Amino acid sequence: MRFRNPEDQEIRALLAGVETIAVVGLSPRPNRPSHQVARRLKHFGYRIIPVRPAIDAVLGEHAYGELAQVPGRIDLVDVFLAPERVGAVVEACIERSIPAIWLQQGVINEAAAELAQAAGMKVIMDRCVSRDYLRLFGDRLVSQVRGEH
Repeated sequence: MRFRNPEDQEIRALLAGVETIAVVGLSPRPNRPSHQVARRLKHFGYRIIPVRPAIDAVLGEHAYGELAQVPGRIDLVDVFLAPERVGAVVEACIERSIPAIWLQQGVINEAAAELAQAAGMKVIMDRCVSRDYLRLFGDRLVSQVRGEH
């Protein structure tokens, strides 16, 4: 079976309902794509949780070495890792009952994506969450999309 991303209306609904995003592989270096995307996600109104070993904080947020250490609810996991490392992230998401995972552009692991889907997770693969947000919502903040003020 070949993996297929959800249709735009499903991705739009997902992004409109998300509050907290754990960014796995978030780099502390401002020139890295993970840092740039996470900074944009904060601008859009999301709470960002950096997940990366050996760092204390990124973008003013406390960092955790692994998903299992993150306290509280996570609505979406955004993954900036090599494709061969995604399976372990999916397993951690399943363990925590995280409802959705986003594998960034270039992060392609069909077996892991299918495992996540089989566990009931929404999966987006090989797409940039920031670009999709801008494409689907324009430059509006999430709070405006949700009708909050």
